[in-house]
Amino acid sequence: MNALRSPVVLVTTTAVSIAAVLVGLNVYGEAATPSAAPVAVRVDQVGYVRGETKLAYVMGPTKALAGARFKVVDTKDKVVTAGRLGAVTGHWNAKFPSVRTIDLSALDRSGTYRIVLSGTAAGRSPAFRIADASDLMTPLVRDNVRFLQAQRDGADVVSGGGLTHGPSHLADGDATVYADPHYDEAGEELLDEGLTPTGVTADVAGGWFDAGDFLKFTGTTSYSTAELLLAERDLPDMEALSAEAEHGLEWVDKMWDGDSETLYAQVGIGAGNDAVRTDHDVWRLPEADDRLDVEPGDPDYTIKHRPVFRANKPGEPITPSLAGRVAAVFALAAQRTADSDPDQAREWLDKAAAVYDLADTDHDPDKPLVTAFPSGFYPEDSWQDDMEFAGAELALAARDLGDDREADWAGEAAHWAKAYLDSDVKGTLNVADVSALAHVDLATALDGARSNGVGADDLNKDLRRQLEDGVDHADHDPFGAGAVYDDFDAVPHTFGLVATARLYAKATGDTRYDAFAGRQRGWALGANPWGTSFMIGAGEVYPHCPEHQLANLRGSLDGKGAILRGAVVNGPNAADRLAELNGFPTMKKCAAAPPSGAWTDFDGKGSRYVDDVGAWQTVEPSLDFTTTALLAFALTAEDDDRRPSL
Repeated sequence: MNALRSPVVLVTTTAVSIAAVLVGLNVYGEAATPSAAPVAVRVDQVGYVRGETKLAYVMGPTKALAGARFKVVDTKDKVVTAGRLGAVTGHWNAKFPSVRTIDLSALDRSGTYRIVLSGTAAGRSPAFRIADASDLMTPLVRDNVRFLQAQRDGADVVSGGGLTHGPSHLADGDATVYADPHYDEAGEELLDEGLTPTGVTADVAGGWFDAGDFLKFTGTTSYSTAELLLAERDLPDMEALSAEAEHGLEWVDKMWDGDSETLYAQVGIGAGNDAVRTDHDVWRLPEADDRLDVEPGDPDYTIKHRPVFRANKPGEPITPSLAGRVAAVFALAAQRTADSDPDQAREWLDKAAAVYDLADTDHDPDKPLVTAFPSGFYPEDSWQDDMEFAGAELALAARDLGDDREADWAGEAAHWAKAYLDSDVKGTLNVADVSALAHVDLATALDGARSNGVGADDLNKDLRRQLEDGVDHADHDPFGAGAVYDDFDAVPHTFGLVATARLYAKATGDTRYDAFAGRQRGWALGANPWGTSFMIGAGEVYPHCPEHQLANLRGSLDGKGAILRGAVVNGPNAADRLAELNGFPTMKKCAAAPPSGAWTDFDGKGSRYVDDVGAWQTVEPSLDFTTTALLAFALTAEDDDRRPSL
């Protein structure tokens, strides 16, 4: 959401936090007595997998930590292990200059525990579990699915059991397609006096809201649908997961008009002008849009009758990042139904091939990729990874169906993999880079062979490159973070590293990155400077004031009622990006503080985190954030059979 806001005053805390303060220590592990040094204990609040490396962190003054000891107690306060703090890992900020580890790796008995400090420091951690991977991770996947259910648009909403809303944006069933809008250089203001209809309408009802707003993008939805379909391989019996994969697939299918060979890129508009009001101009429940009484020419007309924008004109080349990703989704759908419904699978394969063949592989590198309108909403530099992803999934689908195009598609995927590997825009798994997903399945498609100068060894080497970048950053961070604190989307990048490590281990049998993956998962779920999980409902401390309209207007602000369970937020960001927060007259004020002190006590390294409904920079949940976490959890849950116990 992009609008100015006024300060907020409501502070919320969890019942657990309040109880902890009453017994003298809060869940951040800080000493509650004025004479004690400020010390905080950080743990993975969801828990640690049996057999994995398990690290907790203590932050505080150097002298206070020098003589500190710890003990781990169970739910009956029985001591199960004890010892001294580990080595100093670095400096965090002025209030917490020293960070030290607690190695819990030897504690491998299933149960619920807390860390208690003694000696020169006093503190107590939030509770954490130790359990098998499936016991810890599967509930997280189910919660991620609950978020997707809350994000559903259209008539097919899910009621009961979570945060819900009524049928919404039914006018999307007969939506007008418009010519590309034109924006100023910053991408903040629509330059057109009005939108220009093409004379075409489309049924684009359904799908998921993209984030805290109600826009829908083919780019993010196809990315998330692909991740759900991949996660389904590891959790095939989770019906709710399969249902959400199907829901996303149905909408991506609507965005492709095979008759006219047109791919639609976006539903709704997020940046307009005085004549064209947008989704980002109003704070409301999604079903409210259908009740608007508007006529063409009214500024609010495009809020109820949302515009559809195209990725290509009929029959013309499609921006390759979108074409590749959508083709990959259709090919994954073909694989999914190859055994149960071969005829349906062949239809999916034909759709995938049709989109793939229209990809603009002669794309002018000086022009932005058409990912959204304005493109700054979802900027993207690479597209060869998307084409590699498409080619790999087409080849695997062809193999399943006995289609003789398998070898051609595998070879083309290898060609695009080589182009990606030779490029200077290589990244790690996130909505703008799917190379990790592509590499793993391309290696399977090549089946030990080399094509166009690429084989499994090259693909695995690049997976190691992606992980080593994270490992290198983690080695220089006091909390072992592989992502960058002061850049956008640190949390989804972190879960991307977790998913990549699991994919790499599954593909190669090489477990060298297992400890790194566990450390990253722990960072995102509480073992970070702020001591909060960045997934709503996970752990004792988590975001209570997400920048999300449904959660703000209908959800619980104190954690005691329905919450946006399973949503993953951006996490910390550059401090200077939080100078202005969003605000709307209809927004319920909500600013959840830590149980004591302020979030600024824990800010450092140029980064800041705040749990405030106006802080889209840190607590706006998103479709792609959540499905990346879901894939990481699903791959970890499936890992039980491979992991030995200590």
